[in-house]
Amino acid sequence: MQHLNSLSKYQIDGVIALIDIATAQDGTPPISEHIILHLRHGGDKSDSHLIMEQENQVIAYAHIDATDLVAGPSVELVVHPDHRQSGLGKELLSKSKEICGVKMRLWAHGDLSAAQKLAQESGFERIRTVIQMRKSLADLEPLKHDFAIRIFLPGIDDQEWLVLNNQVFKDHPEQGGWSIKDLQTRLAESWFDPAGFFVATEKEKLIGFTWTKIHGGHSHKHKDQAEQHDHDPIGEIYITAVARSGTGLGKVLTQTALTYLKRNGLTTAMLYVDSDNEVAVNLYKSLGFAQSSQDVMYRVR
Repeated sequence: MQHLNSLSKYQIDGVIALIDIATAQDGTPPISEHIILHLRHGGDKSDSHLIMEQENQVIAYAHIDATDLVAGPSVELVVHPDHRQSGLGKELLSKSKEICGVKMRLWAHGDLSAAQKLAQESGFERIRTVIQMRKSLADLEPLKHDFAIRIFLPGIDDQEWLVLNNQVFKDHPEQGGWSIKDLQTRLAESWFDPAGFFVATEKEKLIGFTWTKIHGGHSHKHKDQAEQHDHDPIGEIYITAVARSGTGLGKVLTQTALTYLKRNGLTTAMLYVDSDNEVAVNLYKSLGFAQSSQDVMYRVR
């Protein structure tokens, strides 16, 4: 096992390949999207990595983000399906605890039984749950409204969008505190389509937005990735936010996003939301979403 402050191009390719293999096996990515973006494009130089290799293949990996001095370091890990139940997960977790200390937090994506067992046996307790919700787009009905909604304009709306995003998500551990680089990195991703990024305005000022993302649907190859994917398409409501609650704008923006996804030939939509965000959960339920899976954060007891 190596503890590294940075990975070589060869190691990054190996970690990405490992993540792809685990995703195909488990049905959910074992590592957060923002970490994968940093691996592929660079960033978060203060983070570190635990990596285990065998016969020129990465068989286990842990990402350590020690930048949050208040909440504590967070860790995400993955073990190759062919090397599970061999103690590699426990080794990664033990070394992570040694590095991070008692404030360490651990993300388990998909809330898989193996992850639950590993966390429990290693002295962790659940502290946060993020649920994935899905809905069919078959019976989508148009929603009448008086809001002004247009397409996001890259390079023009960036700064105003960042202010609104960081204001709405000021206490959110992943969505808050974005920089212009965080936004531009995502705008440069192969999945980004400006036609699926909507903003609501009032007197030419941004008051809300919704951003969509389309997964799969055809064989494609991302830059710097060796793996190709061929899977049924699904649309994601990536981020939605409003400056003021209680106006009905959140529902209108969500419906706008769903309509866009349906017009692109998709039949299913998904999104992620914190389980304790009752307002958002109830909104999505009212639009026909139902829970499909969940991610869990653990902390050392």
